[in-house]
Formats: sequence, structure tokens, C-alpha cells
Amino acid sequence: MRRLWRWYQQSLSSYPVRTQVVSSGILWALGDIGAQAVTHNTVSSHHHAKNPEDKDKEFKIDWKRVGITSSFGFAFVGPVGHYWYEYLDRFVRRRYLPCSFKFVASKVAADGLLFGPLDLGLFFSYVGLASGRSLEQVKEDVKRDIIPALALGGVIWPAVQIANFRFIPVRYQLLYVNLFCLLDSCFLSWIEQQGDADWKQWFPSFQKKIKDQKSNA
Repeated sequence: MRRLWRWYQQSLSSYPVRTQVVSSGILWALGDIGAQAVTHNTVSSHHHAKNPEDKDKEFKIDWKRVGITSSFGFAFVGPVGHYWYEYLDRFVRRRYLPCSFKFVASKVAADGLLFGPLDLGLFFSYVGLASGRSLEQVKEDVKRDIIPALALGGVIWPAVQIANFRFIPVRYQLLYVNLFCLLDSCFLSWIEQQGDADWKQWFPSFQKKIKDQKSNA
């Protein structure tokens, strides 16, 4: 384990962007495999209640989907994430004392309001187009998935990033984020694979109720 850590440190020092690109691609691939396994187990449990013979249905990895998700990690998360955290730190550091409340809060807000929605929108759009869906279908899928993803992810990521920006040195912030991206990519892939799940309909229904209440006020 120490050798692996030393190798990572050396790679990060010598080839920072390349190291983040490769690690992001690998972690997003693992995340998608995890999402497929979760979806398979969920569907199997649901069908088992109706048909016990489906209980032992073999789990097969969709390698095409893994490749699509992994390529998003390679092409976007790795390089863009590297420069995002680097320049975000430089920008905020000029305005606030490092590790102060305003310093951390500004980073968390910028990450959640700027990078987060961009990352989600591009992920769902890319996966849809790369899977062969039409542009109109992709638009509908993004509208369907992005609000639930933002709502559910917004519960976890602020806490993750507060710890990141407060306690983790800038040099290792990307590694910290990439480790959580393993869970995040699994989470996003799982949401995308859920399609028109019933639980997703709660979000637009809730939004509609709020709009109706405002119009009646």
C-alpha cells in the first residue's frame, strides 16, 4: 500500500494532469460497474417477489456502458476537475484567508453552484448521446434526472467538500475528490439507469405544487 501511495505521489508530481485523467477514468468505470450491480440486485429482488425463479439470474456487466462512463471520467472529470480545483484555490485564496470560514464557504458554494450542475448536465447528456438516443430524448432524460441528482447529491457533497477545502492540502484535494467520485459515479450511473422510476416523479410533482401555491397566493 505504501508503494502504491509513493507511486501515486511521484506520478502526481511529474504528470499531474495525466495522473488525474487516468485515475478518474478508472474510478468512474468502477463506479458504473457498481451501479450496474446495485440495479441488478434491486431489479432481481423486485422480480423475485413475483417470480422466485429469477432470484439466481446471472449478473452480466454491460462493458459498452462501462466504456461510455469511463470515457467521461477520462475526457472531462480528470482534466477539467484538475484545473477547476487548482484555479478555484488560486482565485479564492486572493480574497480570503486560507482555511477561514469565508474561504471554505466560497469554495463550497462555487463548486456546488457552478461545477456541480455543469458536471451533471454534461454527464447525462453524454451518456444519452453515446448510447444512441436522439437529441430530443436526451433533453427529456436530462430534465428528468438532473433535479433528483442535484437534490440527492446536495445532501452529501457539501459535507464532503467542507472537509476537503478545510483539512486537505491542495496537492491532495483532487485525490480526495476522486475517491468520493467512485461513489459519485456509481450514484449518477444508478440514477441514469433508473429511467422513469416512480420516485423520480416526486420532484416535478413537488415543483408543480409550489408553482400552483404561488399562482393561487
